[in-house]
Amino acid sequence: MKKFQVAIIGGGVIGSSIARELSRYDVSVVVFESGSDVASQASKANSGVIHSGINSPPYSLKARLCVEGNRMFQSLAGELGVPVKWVGKFVVAGNEDEIAELEHLKRVGESNGVPGLEILDEAGVKKKEKNISCRGALWVPTAGITSPYQLTIALAENAAENNVKFLLETKVIGLKKQAQKFFVNTTKGGFLADVVVNAAGVFCRDIVAMLEEPDFNVYPCRGEYLVLDKSYSWLVRSMVYPVPPKHTGVLGIHITPTIEGNILLGPSAEFINEDEDTRTTREAMISLLKHAKEMVPVVPDNAVINAYSGIRSKLASAENGGWADFRIEESRNTPGLINILGIESPGLTAAPAIAKEAIGIIAGLIVLKEKGSFKSNRARVNRFSGLLETERAKMIEKDSKWGRVVCRCEQVTEREVTDALSNPLGARTLSSVKYRCRAGMGRCQGGFCTPHIVRIMKDNFGMDVIDIKLKSPNSTLFTGRVREVREHG
Repeated sequence: MKKFQVAIIGGGVIGSSIARELSRYDVSVVVFESGSDVASQASKANSGVIHSGINSPPYSLKARLCVEGNRMFQSLAGELGVPVKWVGKFVVAGNEDEIAELEHLKRVGESNGVPGLEILDEAGVKKKEKNISCRGALWVPTAGITSPYQLTIALAENAAENNVKFLLETKVIGLKKQAQKFFVNTTKGGFLADVVVNAAGVFCRDIVAMLEEPDFNVYPCRGEYLVLDKSYSWLVRSMVYPVPPKHTGVLGIHITPTIEGNILLGPSAEFINEDEDTRTTREAMISLLKHAKEMVPVVPDNAVINAYSGIRSKLASAENGGWADFRIEESRNTPGLINILGIESPGLTAAPAIAKEAIGIIAGLIVLKEKGSFKSNRARVNRFSGLLETERAKMIEKDSKWGRVVCRCEQVTEREVTDALSNPLGARTLSSVKYRCRAGMGRCQGGFCTPHIVRIMKDNFGMDVIDIKLKSPNSTLFTGRVREVREHG
């Protein structure tokens, strides 16, 4: 039975952040991820916003870790080669009552240590963003954007390069503690660990319930998004938020530019009963467009190229206001079990600070000695399409695969697809390719490039097409070969 000092359950941005932070030390670490890749749940299906800290109550854990995480982000992104843009954010007021709410948000932000907050009148807003319609707005200069899936992948791959073991498509189905050791039963066998970190997101209660009676509930809340075509990137340069709706525990439907050039509308907020119900609906699409037009009236109806949703892990129900603080703690009843609970927005921003918080707890349970071989830097992968023509010509001369365009919409080459499939985690699905090099993320949403990627998987990596998956263990693309079906049908 394989033994590790620390077992992390969940390969989202929190689990991957903790894994990367632990990889600084001479300690054996394994990450169990039930999906076919890291960032397979909420960590890829969010706005990618680096929050400032204006929305969480002063002295809350959310507020402290959000502000700390915001300050850590630039350095972390630089080490990992992850793009960040400090585009700032407007919280817009549509009437005089909402102007008063802006004053409240400004006071909260200043109490939390957020610098540079400023309330602008309509003319002041128009100077920065001519398409915004409002009576006034709170300008938040320390808010930014990143790519949430690129960040999670970078954290995980850097951790793997520093000897953290990632086991994908490995679901934890049982936990027991005996003689100061945890026995972790998974779909790929049993493991022993000294410490278990529960970073399972919306499934965190299920993990706790394997060892003790949970003292909390999880209330899944689905947020749907619309993705606009890149040709509409001129709509806004900064993020545009409404005054947060009262008694919901969410920030409202906002307009967010992305690192890649698309614009997001969303998310909605719908409390649901199923942990994995990530459907998108026509009703939400209509609502998202309606609310976006209230802030930016020129948002067109025909610009949407895709829709997706993510599930927030809420510790408070809609009836109780929807807001609850983060919980990062060692279990009182099961020593050695560290629970990371209720991590929703601003969880992405707070991730590096949450990792530090978790490491502080782990350091009280096992000896953490820094190792001299830790590799903090991960080379940034520049898109081939963004290079100078002379640079591209030299690369094509060395390897002709750089000259074969696989994805026309995003101008992704065969070499980039091959590199994406050669990742340190061993993730090999169409989504693994998409989230590493953007093949399939353009206007046609994979209509052109999918058969070419399948060919590369088959010819370059020896994969049987029957085994190729879209994004998860059960999402096979092909059910059989035509000739076999005809002969046995």
